[in-house]
Amino acid sequence: MSKDTIADVGMNRTGIKTSPVDSKDIIAEAERSRPSSLGDAQAIADVRKQYMREAGDGLGRVPPPSSLKGMAKTAVDMMKGSKPTVFIDKLGERLAFERSGVRLYEGALSKLDVFGSWEGGPSRELLTKIMDDELGHFALLVEAVEKMGADPTAMTPSADLTSVISMGVPAAISDSRTNLRQAMQALLVAELTDNASWELLIDLARGLGHDSLADRFQLALDAEAEHLALVKGWLAAGLATEARAPMDSATLPAQP
Repeated sequence: MSKDTIADVGMNRTGIKTSPVDSKDIIAEAERSRPSSLGDAQAIADVRKQYMREAGDGLGRVPPPSSLKGMAKTAVDMMKGSKPTVFIDKLGERLAFERSGVRLYEGALSKLDVFGSWEGGPSRELLTKIMDDELGHFALLVEAVEKMGADPTAMTPSADLTSVISMGVPAAISDSRTNLRQAMQALLVAELTDNASWELLIDLARGLGHDSLADRFQLALDAEAEHLALVKGWLAAGLATEARAPMDSATLPAQP
């Protein structure tokens, strides 16, 4: 692991104790100043509630079937007493997430090129395999959406929601300041979410009678479980490597 990936002591002025004199002045001024508004956070809470009431369809709705076949499929499922739009919504969510997963591992491969790996860390071969798995899962979900008579290019409400929830993960990996070990930490968040979400989708598929799809989704979940184990192992090994590395003498505080 390169020196640049080690969490050594260095320049960091974010703590208040780095400037005791100035910090006393800041605290004293804060105590003298009047609040910018009266009361507590209730006013902003009331505004947010009003926005919620005016949001209309919120994150939108599942689009109608794009073909006669899709309309017929939806009608049949509704006659059986199920609501196919819920399943299509969650398929759209997983589809969007798996597409993003490919990009995440592309980013991790770039980190590997720059920073290298460590003992027990990720290899190009395994990172590429996971990336290819994510692409395969994306193709599986496209097929499943089309089988339901829906449009795989449509943004469903749950797809919109999960993209907002997870936007920090690609931001962390694409950040030029983060290294490969830090990228593994971001990937851990993604893989934990991915595993739990596949489990929910499988349960939903079986509950709606889509057993053949559920069986194929189970194979995807098995692969995702392997991804999670690998990422956790790589991250643990990276942290252990950093913790055992000698401290750079240039960053040690001067002795009085």
